[in-house]
Amino acid sequence: MADRYDAVVVGSGPNGLAAAITLAQAGRSVVVFEAASTIGGGMRSAELTLPGFVHDVCSAIHPLAKASPFFAGLGLERHGLEWIEPPVQLAHPLDDGSAALVWRDLEQTAAGLEGDGAAYRRLIGPTVRGWNGLIGDVLAPFHIPLQPARAFRLARFGLDALQPARWLVRSLREPQARGLFAGAAAHSMLRLGEPISGAAGIIFLSSTHAVGWPIAARGSSHLADALSAVLHEAGGEVVTDRRIEALEELPPHRAVLFDVTPKQLLAITGAHFRDGYANRLRSYRYGPGIFKVDLALDGPIPWRNPAVAEAGTVHLGGTFEEIAAGETAVSRGRMPERPFVLLAQHSLFDASRAPEGKHTVWAYCHVPNGSTEDASEKIINQIERFAPGVRDRIIGRHVMGPAALEAYDANYVGGDINGGRQDLGQLFTRPGIRIDPYSTPDPALFICSSSTPPGGGVHGMCGHHAARSALRGVLR
Repeated sequence: MADRYDAVVVGSGPNGLAAAITLAQAGRSVVVFEAASTIGGGMRSAELTLPGFVHDVCSAIHPLAKASPFFAGLGLERHGLEWIEPPVQLAHPLDDGSAALVWRDLEQTAAGLEGDGAAYRRLIGPTVRGWNGLIGDVLAPFHIPLQPARAFRLARFGLDALQPARWLVRSLREPQARGLFAGAAAHSMLRLGEPISGAAGIIFLSSTHAVGWPIAARGSSHLADALSAVLHEAGGEVVTDRRIEALEELPPHRAVLFDVTPKQLLAITGAHFRDGYANRLRSYRYGPGIFKVDLALDGPIPWRNPAVAEAGTVHLGGTFEEIAAGETAVSRGRMPERPFVLLAQHSLFDASRAPEGKHTVWAYCHVPNGSTEDASEKIINQIERFAPGVRDRIIGRHVMGPAALEAYDANYVGGDINGGRQDLGQLFTRPGIRIDPYSTPDPALFICSSSTPPGGGVHGMCGHHAARSALRGVLR
């Protein structure tokens, strides 16, 4: 380690690594401190169930990583990252045996939705067609582009994105398309009648056609490893097994960027901030948590509809109305009997994930923040609902509730994987109202976590924008 650094980054999740890379590539000396023995935050993999079964501990499907304008320019493939794209990006089965299937091709997907094909094209098509010129403005803090074409494109997107999913789905008539949109919108972890819940539906469905929903070969930890390699190539350092609990523990520096949420920032900084800013951090609101189940199977999931086996990601929750009711219950502190389940079946497309003939299942549902209920049977029941007989194929199981997730990564407060509730009141103003959301009252301290715009997801853009803020200020 050096005696002094231009910047210290606390936390090695996607945003911490992105911040460090941005600074190192700008010629600044950088060190990253990580509390765990391995880097990555939500980008880690492990044999959670049985030997030879590789499960992603947190993030598992990476549309936002593939879409990230920052990651795209790093040449991660040079450092061993390999994306695997399943034939079907997303499947949403229903009780009657039918399923909405999403392919990379928009027209193929629309044709499969039959009576709702034209409405699906109208709802998703504009964002897909304008994706390359839009995504950089979406994954950014609030701003108005100076170029008229960009400003118009962003405004056009915003007219739909600000609406509740319940409003947008009115253009869809059949249960397949309506359920499909509900599952995508539920990634917002908001009630589907809330403003901006529709944004997640539009962004995630558009991303299936624009960049796909890929998985990282051999595990999400290889995405973290590739980012780490880029950082080291640029001259940055990483120190693991080093938990930072106070500002005094940091080496001499010009700036600190914290890949932590307000709860941890307050604990580390103590009385450093005056009451006004500290009180805003204390009043920051966290959203629903998740309950996660990893399964080892002695065969593939026996889907009632065989086409679902072509999808890397499967949404389980039935109709729009059922998913909406479940998300409303969670937001009100209640656990639904049939929760909305997000499932990934990596081993169908990546043989390195399980022994020959065996398979992995990665699945989670939304739960009230800090819930202590064991939701594993409810998740397995939802899988069994659409794949009768799957329970008989389970040979290993690993579960993580909100408390276990927060113990694993302190940023997952109460099981919240988004770094705080992403509603209209905390979308652009996270973690508080400031012209520069990454800054703090101390010009040398910055926040670079998902508790800043654009929020949760493995895209690194919070860290990248925070680092650019530091380069405009104390590190210029």
